[in-house]
Formats: sequence, structure tokens, C-alpha cells
Amino acid sequence: MNDPDFAGKAVLVVGGSSGIGNGIARAFLARGARVHVWGTRADASAYDGVDGSDLAGLGYSCVDVGVPDEIAAAAEPFETLDVLVLCQGAVVYRRGEFEQAGWDRVMAVNLDSLMHVSRRFHPALKASQGAVVIVSSISAYRANKGNPAYAASKSGAVSLTRTPGQAWAPDGIRVNGLAPGLVDTKLTKVTTDNPDRLKGALASIPIGRMGTPDDMAGAALFLASPWAAYVCGQTLIVDGGATL
Repeated sequence: MNDPDFAGKAVLVVGGSSGIGNGIARAFLARGARVHVWGTRADASAYDGVDGSDLAGLGYSCVDVGVPDEIAAAAEPFETLDVLVLCQGAVVYRRGEFEQAGWDRVMAVNLDSLMHVSRRFHPALKASQGAVVIVSSISAYRANKGNPAYAASKSGAVSLTRTPGQAWAPDGIRVNGLAPGLVDTKLTKVTTDNPDRLKGALASIPIGRMGTPDDMAGAALFLASPWAAYVCGQTLIVDGGATL
């Protein structure tokens, strides 16, 4: 079976400036797509030298999706849109999510914005018979004692994948998601930069290693491609077996 071809397709990756989102954006770019990313820094040059960030060949806009007015005001990246990848994410450590400010910020970015951005681009995706890929986390399926907002928001993301998946399928829009396990990104440094925590985490992964942005990109490409034409409202767990 040939590699999926996205030649000429228009793809927007929210949270595509670094980490998993950047890996997904570059995977679409490598397969011929026109790719635009939204990030939180002023311009693309602000990511120069940032680990896990390569914006070469990608369009870029600064949009804080935790602020609904910024989503509404953002310029259209393309005249059409074929694929929308929602990979935005925020986390507050040191029990900050037990406080209102931390809770509100994480929920605004990780859950509320999924609906706000999807609604914003629904007309374009309906016109193209396009696809939405929501990136959640295996934290959706387990307790996370230090990060209640992160876990709740990711559970909400899995549920949200189901409902627009059902509601928008008659419009020709397929909504699916993927739930990454442990991937070395800026959000997971509290584990990956701590040898003891990392050792414990790796011991719980049957495949025996962390995931990579490329691992997640493969799942995103599949879900956005004709190979997944009959997949609707599902979240694919991509975790090396950690949730087993």
C-alpha cells in the first residue's frame, strides 16, 4: 500500500510550532500538503533554536487559542481547508491546576478551544469534505493526581471527538482523534528530565521506549487519509501499550 498522498491539500495544525504538532505538520508537508501552523510566539523566528521545532516550509500565525476572540479574529490560512489538526496543549505543574487560574487556563486551551476552532472552520471543512484530528492524551483514561484540569480536559477531548464525529458526518466531515502516550516534549519534561521518573515510566511501556512525534504523525496521517474513510468519532491510542 502506498504512502498517503496529500499533494495540494490545505492543512492547518493548531499547536504545530513544536513537539507532536510540529512532527504532524512536517509529515503532511513531506507528503505534498500546504501546511500552516498556529503557535503562541510572536512570529516564526521566535522558534529558532527551540528543541522540537522546525517551521521551514510552514506558514505561521500567532494565535492564543485560550482566548476565543483571537480564534475568531485570526486570518484564514488558506482559501480552502482539507484537514484540521488540533494539537494545542497546556499544563500547570506544582498543583497549580487545583487553583482557579490554572484550572481555567488549561481547560480553555485543552478543551474549550477545540470546539471554538472546529466551529470556526466547519464551513470550510464541509465544503472540502475534510477531516478533523483531535490530539488528546492517555491521561484521558487514568487519574492524574497532580493535574486535574489536564486529565479532565483530555477526557473531554475524547468525548468531544465522538459528538462532532456523529453530528458532522452527514456534512462529509470525519472527526477522529489520537491519544499519545509518553512523548518527549516541553509538556513532559517533568518526567523526561527526571531519571527516576523516566525509568518508572519506561518500565510501564511494553514496547520499552518513549513515543516520538513521528509515531504520532503516522497515526494522524492515517486518520486524515482515505485509508480511514470509514472511521468516525474514534480516538486511536498510540502509547506503546502503556494503557494495557
